[in-house]
Amino acid sequence: MFAPFPDRLPHRRAYLRKQFRYLLVALGLILGSLFIGVAGYMGIAHLGFTDAFLNASMILGGMGPVNELHSDNAKWFSALYALYSGVALLTIVAAMLTPTIHRLLHKLHLDHSRLMHHTRSAQTPPPNE
Repeated sequence: MFAPFPDRLPHRRAYLRKQFRYLLVALGLILGSLFIGVAGYMGIAHLGFTDAFLNASMILGGMGPVNELHSDNAKWFSALYALYSGVALLTIVAAMLTPTIHRLLHKLHLDHSRLMHHTRSAQTPPPNE
């Protein structure tokens, strides 16, 4: 069963508050993902912080690694981090768009309900006397 929709959209301020919260979630996911990547590149590939950050950022953004990796462990980490980053990128984008899509669907539902109510009331025949 679906939750009933109110007759009006929530206030814009409530929408913006929700959007801000979801942006914070997305920022947390980005920072957490970067931390995993930087730690892995520093610990496994033995890169310095700047190179590790650059590689992690480029992979998380979908661009690919910058530095050549020499050990098999570093290559495995890079491959697994790239797979994780693909899923993380989709999750982050979904987190940022969720409030906007929800509001749009809510608005379309309200517009459809009003249209159907208006159409039904216009088609109702007058009572027989």
